[in-house]
Amino acid sequence: MNTILIRPAKPTDLSALTALYWHLDAAAERCPPEKAASVFARFALYQGSAILLGLFENAPVTSCTVVVVPNLTHGGTPYALIENVVTHADYRNRGFGKAILHAAVELAWAEGCYKAMLMTGSKEASTLALYEAAGFEQSKTGFQVRRVPVRSE
Repeated sequence: MNTILIRPAKPTDLSALTALYWHLDAAAERCPPEKAASVFARFALYQGSAILLGLFENAPVTSCTVVVVPNLTHGGTPYALIENVVTHADYRNRGFGKAILHAAVELAWAEGCYKAMLMTGSKEASTLALYEAAGFEQSKTGFQVRRVPVRSE
């Protein structure tokens, strides 16, 4: 059975987590360990937010980041942004990505968010199908300004 344990990442997971990010973008600059620890500590200050980690047979196989954003519209109800969705290449097509996204949405609802959203630069049919299968719909237009180039697929 392809059951995974999903939990918030801990400081002791940083090495495995940063290695997992290689499967998100192999060409991206790596975060050095000392900086990763500092960023992780700072991220922990974002109330309600989490870096979720999915473990299969104790191996980290999937992750995503959920940021809960305070909001002055919708009656002061927060919203959630989901980023850095990744599944280890050897563990794709087993439902792990869908499971981590469902956990991210559940976290958003538990924090009282009125919506959870994500953006992707991917044009891969399998990636887009994953997001739709996890309950996301393509209903907005996204824009961005970047300091670094868009990753190639």
